[in-house]
Amino acid sequence: MKAILALADGRIFVGKSFGAPGEASGEVVFNTAMTGYQEVLTDPSYRGQMVTMTYTQMGNTGINPEDIESRGLFLSGFIVKEYLECYSNWRATMSLDSYLKENGVVGIQGIDTRALTRHLRDKGAQNGIISTTDLDTASLVAKARALPSMAGLDLASGVSCDKPYHWTEGGWDLESGYPQVDPSTLKYKVVAYDFGIKYNILRCLVDAGCDVTVVPATFPAAEALAMNPDGIFLSNGPGDPEPLTEVIENIRQFVGKKPIFGICLGHQLLGLALGGKTVKLPFGNHGSNLPVMDMSTGKVEITSQNHGFAVDLDSLGSVACLGHENLNDKTVEGIRHCELPIFSVQHHPEASPGPHDSQYLFGRFVELMERHKAA
Repeated sequence: MKAILALADGRIFVGKSFGAPGEASGEVVFNTAMTGYQEVLTDPSYRGQMVTMTYTQMGNTGINPEDIESRGLFLSGFIVKEYLECYSNWRATMSLDSYLKENGVVGIQGIDTRALTRHLRDKGAQNGIISTTDLDTASLVAKARALPSMAGLDLASGVSCDKPYHWTEGGWDLESGYPQVDPSTLKYKVVAYDFGIKYNILRCLVDAGCDVTVVPATFPAAEALAMNPDGIFLSNGPGDPEPLTEVIENIRQFVGKKPIFGICLGHQLLGLALGGKTVKLPFGNHGSNLPVMDMSTGKVEITSQNHGFAVDLDSLGSVACLGHENLNDKTVEGIRHCELPIFSVQHHPEASPGPHDSQYLFGRFVELMERHKAA
């Protein structure tokens, strides 16, 4: 079945449909990871976006129930050069095409994804439409131009959990899969705010010794403090952080009272709560091969990233220091409070998908909680 991708600036790509037929819209971005498409599909941070994979072949490892990162698929569309129906993986239970159909996600294959990626890199991420039903290019471009900008959109509220829940699942093991950890063996109580949290972040917290209670995005700070946690975790999530004014005010209530660790959107929200500003990047950083320097040690790590906004360090004044720096575009990759046990990173240390170089950050959070308890 014929499918068309139309960008808001008038660029047209003609390909073939896979996944669900129909029409999808969103901000078109590109991801440079070679593997991990299943984790990308189930990352809530992609809500409102259509993801272009720059690696040429997708689908060859199929889909398995263990590598999902959330309760569903939140992206609007999936764009690949070549979809492979024949998959081979000892854990796979279904094809990528069937998975997209089952979840109602529209896909397009057979287009020049290198040309699309270069276009987005040069012109910036922009809104687009994938359609198998409306093949009038002028109509599709008009629809794409009418879509709202990602800037100013609160998307996190739509992917957060509805009520608090307890998480005790640890990291994956080759022999036994995901173990259930006895909460009595976990030393640190952590309240994790869900703005679109990924499962492997929760597993990494458990593996670091944290007894985790996950709460909705707007869970009142007073109720969280009443749980007497050892630390507060702020998760990843989609969209622009600035519209989340209630969340930002909530975070301010924890400053000076509890150690805080934020990842991705949680990092941006922490920056805003500390009085800073955020900026929208031209095309963002999406992939699992981006170099970052830990400014406290001078060590370089290869990281997984997925974000379209960044914290403006200058706007924080003397409140926070640069914790990590992106070595590609020199954007802020992490901040740390100059006096309090508070830090955050823009990248994803849980490594799903991606390298494990940054997993030490969960240990750093535990160290801050330990010192705070002893003070």
